[in-house]
Amino acid sequence: MIVIADSSALVALSVCDSLLLLDALFVEVKVPQAVYDEVCIANKAESQALKAYLAGKVCSAPTSIDIEKSNGLGKGELAAINLYKHLSADLLLIDDARAKKVAYLNNLEVMGSMGVLLLAKKKGLIASIKPLLSRLRCSDIFVSDHFLDQILAMAGEAAE
Repeated sequence: MIVIADSSALVALSVCDSLLLLDALFVEVKVPQAVYDEVCIANKAESQALKAYLAGKVCSAPTSIDIEKSNGLGKGELAAINLYKHLSADLLLIDDARAKKVAYLNNLEVMGSMGVLLLAKKKGLIASIKPLLSRLRCSDIFVSDHFLDQILAMAGEAAE
């Protein structure tokens, strides 16, 4: 299974110290150069961990692939969708709501970082999601408490 990752989901998984779950769950993880450039900026949060993780995972893709309703998407999101289409990938890993909507409109299979954590728990790769979500709650990444509580409920872990 080929997974194309966007920056939002990668940063969230990095904050949770869960990037290696991607390799355990999926055969191949790829990112476009634009996503790599976004997340590996010097002195940016998680940049060192992401730079190490993404070594050997960067691919180039043509920018001429037609994407419907793509107005307002960032360079990395567009590049990730293009790479997905170019490689006929199986899954797009993305957290941004607008980008997810565009991906769905273009018939792409989509999963967010929370979906990765739920899948990892289901497959027995992690025992609990709660400590990982605690890291997210303490980070600069905005994820609503309501949404995180829903994820905990889906994982069978009661919110505190």
